[in-house]
Amino acid sequence: MVEELLTAVLAAGVGAAVYLGAAARVVKQYERGLVFRFGRLREEIRPPGFTVIVPVIDRLRKVNMQIVTLPVPAQEGITRDNVTVRVDAVVYFKVVDPANAIVAVEDYRFAVSQMAQTSLRSIIGKSDLDDLLSNREMLNQGLELMIDSPAVGWGVQIDRVEIKDVSLPETMKRSMARQAEADRERRARVINADAELQASHKLAEAAEVMSEQPAALQLRLLHTIVAVAAEKNSTLVLPFPVELLRFLERAVPQPGAAPAREEPAPAGPASEGPGPAEVADADADADADADADALDAAPAPDALGGPADGLMLDAPAPEQQRKGLRE
Repeated sequence: MVEELLTAVLAAGVGAAVYLGAAARVVKQYERGLVFRFGRLREEIRPPGFTVIVPVIDRLRKVNMQIVTLPVPAQEGITRDNVTVRVDAVVYFKVVDPANAIVAVEDYRFAVSQMAQTSLRSIIGKSDLDDLLSNREMLNQGLELMIDSPAVGWGVQIDRVEIKDVSLPETMKRSMARQAEADRERRARVINADAELQASHKLAEAAEVMSEQPAALQLRLLHTIVAVAAEKNSTLVLPFPVELLRFLERAVPQPGAAPAREEPAPAGPASEGPGPAEVADADADADADADADALDAAPAPDALGGPADGLMLDAPAPEQQRKGLRE
């Protein structure tokens, strides 16, 4: 009798252990449990921890409540300004209603992924290339609204959507590089022109101050020489003041001016003719021409009252006088 009682108790214990093992479930902290009894969803959602279901009758479905990071494959599209681009993104979402996430949609992860890809293509076609490159925050907000609208009925909340990368064709990259280079060059030229304008104003003020004190120009010249001499160069370029050139030009006698000359020696007898004139300057040709003109303008022999032949013998010809002066 006692043995039969112990056997029954042992069998009941084993049965209870088997039942408890089949009915016991553990729900993790980041999960929620949904119980389906004969295929029908129970209204009670099992919280995290230890829970028990009816074996064979009930089936427990666990739903992850963590934020899910879902990468969106790169989508190729044409922007509003007719540029072909490839854009990829990432979607952050979480389940806020486990019942709808399991009952309302077959696979909420796949549904969110397809909706994200479709919305990304749509946002590419509605945007310009400049918006995709520089105004991504606004596009992220628009993309989040487009995905979140149908996901609300699935028990899913879109937490954040980010556009990761925008791939451009190589030709477009080269065109954008040339555009950026041209813009930089334009800005550099404007800056150089502005610098030249400011420098011209300062140089004008400096010239005005130096014009009041001529010695300042010489001091500036010496400073320039010192600055140039500091470099290890074999050639020294020395600026020369224009005022000094003008001073040297005034100091040198002009070629057309009449140089100072000594008095000519007295002429010999009439039969020998006049002697050559002694000139002191190398430019005696002009004086000889002037004397020849004076002889040509002298009065005729008849007017002086002497015989014409004698006067012609005494007075040398103009050509001979020029020759004597040159010698």
